[in-house]
Amino acid sequence: MAATVIDFGILTFWVEVLHLYYPYGVAIGAFFGAVTNFMINRYWSFQAGGDPMVRQAGRYILVSAGSLILNTLGVYLVTERTGLFYLYSQAIIAVMIGVFYNYPLHHFFVYQKEQAHGN
Repeated sequence: MAATVIDFGILTFWVEVLHLYYPYGVAIGAFFGAVTNFMINRYWSFQAGGDPMVRQAGRYILVSAGSLILNTLGVYLVTERTGLFYLYSQAIIAVMIGVFYNYPLHHFFVYQKEQAHGN
């Protein structure tokens, strides 16, 4: 939830206050939301704080880069092709990517528990 507030907050500020082009706001918001999300997921959601941060961070960067591209492209396409307000497009795309891309990859790839060797 905190990452979503940061993501949408930055996007809204970017467009409504700074009056800048929304796809850039989507990307910037997604980046800062991802940083927040990594820390929350590492220590709270998946309780994987004992696993090596460097390995998790590397995997997280890969997943987040894909998520950033999917979010930015998805919001742009939905907004431009349907005429839907950009925040509605962002909400739709964010839920779809969160459920079908981010959560499964975070659970099974990024924050997987490191297996003890020899057991």
